[in-house]
Amino acid sequence: PLLAAIDQILNQQRVAGLLTVAYEQQTERHTRYVGRGRGAVHREKRVVEKIRYQITAVERNEDAIAVVKERLGWKAFVTNAAPSKLSLQEAVRSYRNEYRVERIFNRLKSRLNIAPFFVRREDQIEGLTYLLTLGVRVLVLMEFVLRQSLQDEKTQLPGLHPENRKKGTDKPTAERILKAFSEISLTVIQDRTGKELLRYLTPLSSVQKEILQRLGLDAGLYQQLEIQNMRTG
Repeated sequence: PLLAAIDQILNQQRVAGLLTVAYEQQTERHTRYVGRGRGAVHREKRVVEKIRYQITAVERNEDAIAVVKERLGWKAFVTNAAPSKLSLQEAVRSYRNEYRVERIFNRLKSRLNIAPFFVRREDQIEGLTYLLTLGVRVLVLMEFVLRQSLQDEKTQLPGLHPENRKKGTDKPTAERILKAFSEISLTVIQDRTGKELLRYLTPLSSVQKEILQRLGLDAGLYQQLEIQNMRTG
């Protein structure tokens, strides 16, 4: 009964596993005469034993408590959006999409190197910021369009992972998409006068063609670079 009572209290207070309860057994023995009446030297006796359990200590399991503490607490989030424009539920959903917003700033810092700015004038800072944020928009749009196309058709795009060319994904990043085109090169052969004799463009792979097709682009964007200049004068 004592163990059952301990478990019940720990569960009710939601601290099961966080506390260790120690207890001990206490025994009381009394000698009594059998039957009624006064005692005598030769009267039969019996020993009555009473056992009870008592809690002696309650110890904290600090390691388990520390793990639970990491999951507890309050966080305050502030928005300047009016309740008529952003309800509590919408605010929570927006926060859950915070990762997507943070990825944009991460790209500005790591991929597009928005800092440091080696400029002095305010208009230069403003103009360069507009230019780099435009680049981020292109990356995000490219990534969104390709992912949406793959997910609509419930298929995956292989060849974007150098460590495993057969590995497919339906959520390619813009960085991997651009890297897939990094080995394309245009070779231009000229004579001594500078006249172009020949142009050679690395042929597009099937993966590259599929990416362009899913982005709504024509492969001719690249093929037009391979136009021989036959000027004679």
